[in-house]
Amino acid sequence: MLGARPNRSIFIPMSTQPSPHTGPRPGPQIAQRLAYAASQSARVAWFFGQYMLAARLNGRTRLQRPPEGPVPDTRAILEELRALLARDLANIEAGYYRLPHDLVPDPRRILADAAAFFRDVPEVQRRRRDRIATEVRANPPPGSESLPAYYRQNFHFQTGGYLTEESARLYDHQVEVLFGGGADAMRRQTLVPIFEHLKTRRVADCRLLDVAAGTGRYLTFVKDNHPRLPVTALDLSAAYLREARRNLAPWARTSFAVQAAAEAMPLADDSQDIVTCIYLFHELPAKIRVQAAREMARVLKPGGILVFMDSLQYGDNPAMDGLLDLFPQAFHEPYYAHYARDDLDALFADAGFRPRTTSLAYMSKLLVLEKP
Repeated sequence: MLGARPNRSIFIPMSTQPSPHTGPRPGPQIAQRLAYAASQSARVAWFFGQYMLAARLNGRTRLQRPPEGPVPDTRAILEELRALLARDLANIEAGYYRLPHDLVPDPRRILADAAAFFRDVPEVQRRRRDRIATEVRANPPPGSESLPAYYRQNFHFQTGGYLTEESARLYDHQVEVLFGGGADAMRRQTLVPIFEHLKTRRVADCRLLDVAAGTGRYLTFVKDNHPRLPVTALDLSAAYLREARRNLAPWARTSFAVQAAAEAMPLADDSQDIVTCIYLFHELPAKIRVQAAREMARVLKPGGILVFMDSLQYGDNPAMDGLLDLFPQAFHEPYYAHYARDDLDALFADAGFRPRTTSLAYMSKLLVLEKP
């Protein structure tokens, strides 16, 4: 949303083009559709408004180079977001997944998170202005000294990087502000291939691994739809894994946490039916991306699938290319520029994957790949 100008109101349409798939659950009735529209419209207004206010407080970002591609305005961004939410509702009505489990969020939590977010804005702006991105290396939290150097950075210029309890508590709110309230809806698009893969299998006998699981929020959507599916949250951050355990507490008997790097996973060969990887690769050096892809292929069973979501790349949606130029400048993302031009098809083919489908969802792309 960098460069967006606030010139349009926010309204999420209720009309959708239903999927031809007929799932096992009945579609929402009119009341449910109204509830979805009201909830998501309020969500977008809440987070998009915070983005605009934070941008105003931060002032103009000093660019090292101007964007080469077009930068969409607010109207274009909101049209993309409306399309995403219409697709999200169509998937719900088709039975791929349930209405969001937090359709009515806890007001105390969202107010507290917003207050914490704005308290941190001046510190984020200080790091952005002075190009400071390795504070967590200079003052490492206990236990983080042995983590890879590429990981010990203040990604997004956020306080604590990915290494502190405070960062873990605030992370999901920060991401929703960045995407104007569309982050969860983007992640939910990955639930469609998961549903398709599991519908002919005994769910309790399958295994799902979420690589770079972070706070575990994504896995709460997986578990809400497949409560008997055993899942493993793998992440490098002990603080984020503690937050994941809290978020996954309702499903504790079938949820597990492992602290490890994506490029060196302490899991057996051919042990997972599904591997998910959401917004990791743009934060990895190129060499580590290759190693992580091979590791994911190693732990997957033959016939298993990798469900991969990450940022758009150049040319995926040319109208958004300017945002790809701006993002790594406004938010500390040292490996993003290379990722945005990386050949993911070749990378995954070299790791042993066979492509199934590719699709775009707002500011993300979704790949579904199979281990033959």
